[in-house]
Amino acid sequence: MQPHQGRAAPSPAGFGHRKDEPGRHVRPVPLPPVQQNLNYYPQIFWVEGCADAGAPCPPGSPRGSFPAARSRQEEKTTEPPGKEERGIPRDVPADPVGLSIFKIFHLEKEVDELRESASAEHIPPSSQKLTGQKEQPLRKEPRKAAHLTGNPSQQDLPLEWEPISGHAHTSGIQYQERGLLISEPGLYFVYSKVLFRGSACDTQLLSHVVYKRNPASPGSLVLMEDRATLFCTGQRVWARNSYLGALFKLRKMDSLHVNVSKIALVSFEESKTFFGLFKL
Repeated sequence: MQPHQGRAAPSPAGFGHRKDEPGRHVRPVPLPPVQQNLNYYPQIFWVEGCADAGAPCPPGSPRGSFPAARSRQEEKTTEPPGKEERGIPRDVPADPVGLSIFKIFHLEKEVDELRESASAEHIPPSSQKLTGQKEQPLRKEPRKAAHLTGNPSQQDLPLEWEPISGHAHTSGIQYQERGLLISEPGLYFVYSKVLFRGSACDTQLLSHVVYKRNPASPGSLVLMEDRATLFCTGQRVWARNSYLGALFKLRKMDSLHVNVSKIALVSFEESKTFFGLFKL
């Protein structure tokens, strides 16, 4: 009777390894690059042959360090539908850690592209995006203002001014009947400067007044006034500047004018005698 021949004991070096089984070892499987210009991508390590808890793992491959190995064919057959629609290539293994890193890299790339497009284009406000309205360019209305200069060809009061030539101009304010007519109520800064000049020193009074009129109110109302006496001390030729300026709340149809004590003493050079206002 022949003795029973049992299966040969596995060699210590094989550690239970069969010839028809693939070798159990750790090999890195790099993920394909997400974008062509992405210089770095993570690596996912696969452990082959350690899926069975009862099977021993070869030396150098600690059990539980990495997820169980699955072949690339199994990944393709078990992957959920619509994977490529989410921007993930089909050949990327469905490992939770690897997919998380892949998605992070993909999101960072999209954020960088959005920042570049936002800097190159003008992004309309969010309210316009929601309503679908096109952005309209803001039309800034010119500030209502006027600057009048001295006019030497006058003989009576109130003072007459030059509204166009030289430094003079008007914008939204009408020059009418030797005064400035207010068409829009609001806060206005009003100013006036007069240069008095004479060839004989005397004790006469110098006055410089800015006043307003309105058809709804009788008479006139003084806004600013400057009076001076003893402005010279024996000199034959003398000169004195008078400047007025303040902020006023004006009504529609208010008209502003300037009076002086004596026209003959006024120097009508445009840089020395002028009158104006502007709306705040």
